Amino acid sequence: MLLPRKRKCRNCHTFFRPDPRNADRQRYCSRPECRKASKAASQRKWLSKPENQNYFRSPDHVKRVQEWRREHPGYWRKNPEKEKPLQDPLNEQPTKEQGDTYQLPDYALQDLFSSQHLVLLGLLAHLTGNALQEDIAITARRMRQLGQDILNPNCTGGMYGNRQATDLSPPGPPDP
Repeated sequence: MLLPRKRKCRNCHTFFRPDPRNADRQRYCSRPECRKASKAASQRKWLSKPENQNYFRSPDHVKRVQEWRREHPGYWRKNPEKEKPLQDPLNEQPTKEQGDTYQLPDYALQDLFSSQHLVLLGLLAHLTGNALQEDIAITARRMRQLGQDILNPNCTGGMYGNRQATDLSPPGPPDP
């Protein structure tokens, strides 16, 4: 069997001997960083073709994903019946009832949301009943605009125009 001739790697520029089964197409050596460069180059080449430009964004693909998700509800959720514990369950031991002794500071909720973007994404997906990023982005933009309108009631051009914050609250009891 004749071994393929050495070839210069397109990434690290060292000479290597291509795999005989793929000698006519192999342009990168087998080093991990060169394999990553090869993968990135092939993805760039694939995305540069006009038919692949909107592969993940076109309405046809959004519809295809929506139909698949409708046919497979809850596919991303864990199935507790399939999960077996690695150890026997612990016997429950009675505990003394204790009142809440720890007071959370006022900023705890804000810290949670500023550091936990996944909580917000999960909440939006739960409220809309949809996990598509496009739908979550639309809802997030609407909610952001509503929040800006509430905090800046005198700004124009928002979702609710010049509406005052009191307009959003329920009417109070009539004056005597």
